Amino acid sequence: MASSNKNRALYIDEEALSTLALVKAGLISPVTGLMNRELANQVDQTKVFKGFPYPFAFILAPKGNKNRRILTSAAKGEVLDLICNDKKVGKLEVEETFEINTQERLRYIYGTSDTSHPGVKNTMARLGDIAVSGEYEVEYPLINDNIRRIQAMIKRTGAKKISAVMLAANPFNRAHERIIRQALSSSDMMVIFLRKPFTADGLRYDIRYEALSKFVDYFLPRNKVIIIPFENSYIFAGYNELILDALLAKNYGCSELMVGKNHAGLGLYYDKNRINTIFDRFKDIDINITTVDEYVFCDTCKTLVSIQTCPHGEHHHTHYHAESILKLIQSGIIPPSILVRKEVSASILSKLFPDRFKNLQEMHHSFFSGSGLLENQSEEQFYIKLSELYQVTSLT
Repeated sequence: MASSNKNRALYIDEEALSTLALVKAGLISPVTGLMNRELANQVDQTKVFKGFPYPFAFILAPKGNKNRRILTSAAKGEVLDLICNDKKVGKLEVEETFEINTQERLRYIYGTSDTSHPGVKNTMARLGDIAVSGEYEVEYPLINDNIRRIQAMIKRTGAKKISAVMLAANPFNRAHERIIRQALSSSDMMVIFLRKPFTADGLRYDIRYEALSKFVDYFLPRNKVIIIPFENSYIFAGYNELILDALLAKNYGCSELMVGKNHAGLGLYYDKNRINTIFDRFKDIDINITTVDEYVFCDTCKTLVSIQTCPHGEHHHTHYHAESILKLIQSGIIPPSILVRKEVSASILSKLFPDRFKNLQEMHHSFFSGSGLLENQSEEQFYIKLSELYQVTSLT
């Protein structure tokens, strides 16, 4: 690809850069590049690309007056520098530029163009009306690092059956634990893709990553589980999310993808007057999709159970509702251990509320038994010990 110091620039954000890198690395194969007008229209209409289900065209249409001026005047063969956060991150050789219908594009992605939909609102803020196709190169070390880490673990363990699960873990709870253990019990290795959105949504990624790592390091065989940051860009949105999740997991080397039966992408939908499920579109993707029952805590069984196997009624069940658990944590309240393991809660709360207690060592000394030696205690350890006090039952 020709280049010079006088290239004009196209300005993209981190979300576009991440998605371009993901495709360039072959992780959404068979799509490996930007689509021109003819191919984009074909994919949008047929929902198929090279015999594989693919929900909408892969295009680049960055918003902004500068970008629009560049794209409306770009000539075929011109090389444009790709700029992200004031840094050159790649280049693109223009094949074709063409107008797109932004409302139609939003409906292809989300199934709606209603601006009250959070995904629609976020994408509208960054979607322009001129798309560009052509060969491109980008620099994005995170993607290559993910590939190397997974391949190194497969080589080290000799794993054949590799399961994957996509988690937001916002926050990580006991139901997540059960799904992971269920997958791991029949697999040689497991990849946990931890979603890393580009928009603020609940707990910060680093807090969620550390909490999940605590569980993996302390309670799972370390040589069988790897956590991979999964930058959850706009293409992994809406009712087509599960198809792209399956393609991503397959191309990373996984042989099975586990999803909950309450996953939004599993619902029935109508296509050409016939009732379908999403599974009708997986026959050409070489990965096994396994659904997992919803788990609840039953106050009669006194444990975590599947709603399919518990004989007791709904009024005996405590559900693992992520938003409600998150509200507790964001309010500084330790969730009951039946909902979130105390080590996980302690990890999250100590990061959310650093230096919360002015006299932490004094509180340790007042509340908890010790070795008799003066020891500095962390806030994380304080929450763990406090949770243990909550579990003392002789006075309740």
